Amino acid sequence: MREQRKTVSVLFCDVTGSTALGESIDPEALRGLLARYFDRMRAIVEHHGGIVEKFIGDAIMAVFGVPVAHDDDALRAVRAAQDMRDALPEIGVQARIGVNTGEVVTGTAERLVTGDAVNVAARMEQAAPPGEVLLGDPTLVLVREVVEVEPVHPLALKGKANRVPAHRLLRVRESPERPHGMQFVGRAGELATLHTAWDLARREGRCELVTVIGDAGIGKSRLAAEFLAQLDATIARGRCPPYGEGITYWPVVEVLQQLTVLPEDGTAAASIRSLLGRGEATTSAEEIAWAFRKTVERAAADRPLILVFDDLQWGEETFLDLIEHVALLSNRGPILALCMARPQLTERRPTWPVTVRLDPLDDQEVTELIPEDLGTELRETILRTSGGNPLFVEEILAMVDENDGDVAVPPTLHAALDARLDQLGAGERTVLELGSIEGEVFHRGAVHRLAPDETRVTPLLASLVRRGLIGACPPQLPDEDGFRFRHLLIRDAAYEALPKATRAELHRRLASWLEETGSGLPELDEIVGFHLGEARRYRLELGMPPDDELSAATRRRLTAAGRRAYLRGDHAAAIGLLERASACVPTDEIDLLLETTLCEAEFEAGRSIDAGRRADAIAERAAAAGDRRVELCARIVGGRFHISADPEGATDELTAMLEEALPLFEASADDFLLYVAYYALGWVEAMRGRFDAMVEALEQATVHARAIGSPLHVMGWLADGRLNGTTPIQEILVWLDETEAVEPSSPLLRKARAQALARLGRLDEARDLVASVRAELVDRGADLYLGTVTGIDGVQIELLRNDPIAAVELGEDASELLDRIGEHAFRSTAAGYLAQAYYALGRLSDAEASARQVVELGASDDMTNQMLWRQVEAKVFARRGDHDEAIRLAREAVALGDRTDMLDDRASARLDLAEVLGLAGRPDEAATALEEALALYERKGNVVMAGRVRDRLAMLRHRDLP
Repeated sequence: MREQRKTVSVLFCDVTGSTALGESIDPEALRGLLARYFDRMRAIVEHHGGIVEKFIGDAIMAVFGVPVAHDDDALRAVRAAQDMRDALPEIGVQARIGVNTGEVVTGTAERLVTGDAVNVAARMEQAAPPGEVLLGDPTLVLVREVVEVEPVHPLALKGKANRVPAHRLLRVRESPERPHGMQFVGRAGELATLHTAWDLARREGRCELVTVIGDAGIGKSRLAAEFLAQLDATIARGRCPPYGEGITYWPVVEVLQQLTVLPEDGTAAASIRSLLGRGEATTSAEEIAWAFRKTVERAAADRPLILVFDDLQWGEETFLDLIEHVALLSNRGPILALCMARPQLTERRPTWPVTVRLDPLDDQEVTELIPEDLGTELRETILRTSGGNPLFVEEILAMVDENDGDVAVPPTLHAALDARLDQLGAGERTVLELGSIEGEVFHRGAVHRLAPDETRVTPLLASLVRRGLIGACPPQLPDEDGFRFRHLLIRDAAYEALPKATRAELHRRLASWLEETGSGLPELDEIVGFHLGEARRYRLELGMPPDDELSAATRRRLTAAGRRAYLRGDHAAAIGLLERASACVPTDEIDLLLETTLCEAEFEAGRSIDAGRRADAIAERAAAAGDRRVELCARIVGGRFHISADPEGATDELTAMLEEALPLFEASADDFLLYVAYYALGWVEAMRGRFDAMVEALEQATVHARAIGSPLHVMGWLADGRLNGTTPIQEILVWLDETEAVEPSSPLLRKARAQALARLGRLDEARDLVASVRAELVDRGADLYLGTVTGIDGVQIELLRNDPIAAVELGEDASELLDRIGEHAFRSTAAGYLAQAYYALGRLSDAEASARQVVELGASDDMTNQMLWRQVEAKVFARRGDHDEAIRLAREAVALGDRTDMLDDRASARLDLAEVLGLAGRPDEAATALEEALALYERKGNVVMAGRVRDRLAMLRHRDLP
């Protein structure tokens, strides 16, 4: 870093009474205590974007603004100071903190920053009483809009000729948010942009995505309200709640409840019913997005539709993906997706398309919002203070109205909110605070439950509506009255005024009320789990005695919510919920179902290393506790993750564990343990090419999964096992008929049917069927399955049709798709079939390169891949005249196949061996290989390939070599 002068904020924090502390506890204990103190303080500083420059004895020096300055560095420093102060009691130490802002020199070799601001910050820390934070005047000037302080007597600091002003930090507030209700001014261009998008959606008969980005209170919702008031359309609204991790589809459910229609497609309708809590159908994130799109398309077919989604910055990634899915693929009716968000959305997701960015109003527009009868001086003060933000104007005017025009204009919106709340009557404030426990939207019944002694809840709610602090809104529960805070910051201000102990008790009581009244909520577990978790968190923060009943209830709800998220494929939500649930597990206990599901969610989310480490940690805890069954279960789960990384001997190691575990698990009759073991056994058998055994293992796993109320969705796997094993093709079709009679038809079952039909010679029918599967997967945005169906099934069927050009086109498309999404395992197999297609076209170099990709990407004990690359390279060597190497590789592929029950693959290896032997001038051996291949194809019932082998044999016997 080069030397330069910068304005930074400097924070000092020092332990008090460390000498006495050292006398009262053991030196090792003191060392551990101080280590926890330093680690926690550093974490808080770094969380707020600061840098810990150094430790000086028991003191910490942190700097905000180096190496990169931010316009809120002073606020970051003050927030860090508050968090450090609040964290001290739970650490068990006392400390004092000082913060100051000023110009320093940075980039010197000796120190990160040097200057008077550093010295003043250090002196302020020394002058602060234990447990308090002192701020210098320069810092307060920058943060006064968002902090509460009280002045202290000016400090006489060493080295300073004059006393230095200082302020005791009480608390830091949140940032302001904009309400609506005032007249609409300005925004003509932005309004025109929205109308243009709406006209385009109606003209083109498709979906247009419009996103309005702006700071809190700048007028996003007001702009939307003005726009919508002028339209003749069905309008459905959803909001992304600011809390409740895992409530991924809350805005979707809100919209669906308003539309009250279902898609015509039966599978899509089942997904929607499940999402609304009216069915038990299992689904995935892709299926939900597809089903939701089909629903809104049906609604838009009857009348133009506008979907309004607010507070998108709080939406989870899966929900944002759903919005883009609808916007990109809907083309069966006019739909406008109108989204509103704070700038954090584009910071978190830079590629999100932004249509309108709202800037502050200009002075003339602000002047139009201020009544003329207020007087020139007050009008000018409001204009100067508002900064063009309509919310500032509105809140200041509300205070003027409530105080008969005589009120000091607050310097910040937060001060205005706090002042308004302080002016409420005791009953009104109590009701407002109790409503804040439920959230931005709350219900009259919840307030009644939380205030059993308050008999005037309804009149007090009416009073708060008249004051403009809340408004009536559609309830989320039947037979209830719903209310919404005018904006979230009013809710936050009311909520934060409550002591943490009070919050903990109220959250717990609210959870009980929701359990009694919210049975119809689709995501009741997530909501109840959130409130129970908040109650538990506050108790922990306050050092209150452990509440085992509360922890168990929190764990139960969050586990149920997390497993449901996992089963529908929403892995990010599942991980968050299950991690919070696992925090409730006592340190001496292992919740195997919870913790292994968390491992699985991490693995399927692409975090295989984290999943493996977590599984290993579970096993180590079980080993320490002497529980061999749980240890084995965890090691089996982790073993599958380690196999995916292809360490040497991983499959053998997992096999050995299963041999030890299965007798123990069978003796225990524990369905969960048996499910884990048989599922892993199916994985092992598939890796080794023993697909009949894989099918048997997965059928056993399914039995035990159903017994624990968590059916394993393995129908696609079972179909693949039958296709790749010894089950004759005709029997596979019978099984598919029986399965689809009782199970909802899925793309993976239909693509298995296409494979079976192709082998029977119904090639056009098979091609059309797999094409329809691919179209459905495109429709759903299911890229992973699309890549595999295209690159494996599609290519195989085109090769059966003797159309290698079409096979190469599909294979290249699939490889590009799988590369783009970062998939390797299926990409390896797809590369093997693409290599076969290249060879069929005579593109030997491309075939060889694709075969090399199989080696690079695939697992060393994946029998299918190991056979494929050898078969292709053998034929390439033979074409180039290296017959010895070609025959060696071809025979290796045959030998590998003979260790499996993959009839078609074994026959294919012999077919390629015959080609290699023929090119080497050894027709008798080639004929023998063809006869063996014919026997395998006939055993499988592969009519197409059996016919081709017969033709080759006839040609060979007449010495008409290929």
